[in-house]
Amino acid sequence: MKRIPQPKGARGSLRWIQHFVNEESSALDAEIGLGPVEWVSPRKEDDYAEYRDSGALERLKVTLPRRSLSSFWPPRGPQWDALGLAASGEIVLVEAKAHVGEILSPGTKASPQSLKLIRDSLKETAKALGASTGAVDWSQTFYQYTNRLAHAYLLKVLNGLPAVLVFLYFIGDRDMEDAPQTRREWEAAIAVLHEALGLRGRIPPYVKDAFLQVPA
Repeated sequence: MKRIPQPKGARGSLRWIQHFVNEESSALDAEIGLGPVEWVSPRKEDDYAEYRDSGALERLKVTLPRRSLSSFWPPRGPQWDALGLAASGEIVLVEAKAHVGEILSPGTKASPQSLKLIRDSLKETAKALGASTGAVDWSQTFYQYTNRLAHAYLLKVLNGLPAVLVFLYFIGDRDMEDAPQTRREWEAAIAVLHEALGLRGRIPPYVKDAFLQVPA
């Protein structure tokens, strides 16, 4: 499925991304720092749907002029927590987290044929970003993070589109046991992730970390 309707979020990142996109978008826009953003998902009037693959590209009204999605990644790629179009021209891709456990995503369960394409594209991305040697296998460790990096690389570098990938971290979610209550807690976890992936000091400018305090 390229369009995945979601329930109204009751807790965690699902709750808060829906809240900020639909109810406090100005706070979300201010933290991302690209000016006003037209958020095209998850919209309340669209069943809070999230999008993946060509569905995400269609929702953003973009095409890939140089390198196709199918040549880079098999079907059932990242399901984006939010998608937007900034007034300044940027395509905004968002992956949201409310607690540290969400960072520890499992490896891909792709078939052998799909796995080869995934690993080839992850290796290409890692090389382009200058990841240090000896890093963990990007298809098996922090995979949700690495596949988002790969898709941003596909749009921004391989296709020359003005894409921005935002890793959005919510602060102060009292419903989640391991939810950071300060920005510093998130930054410590992110530093460990970057070190493991061989990306310390190598995150490109089109990848941003953003932090939002949730309402009390």
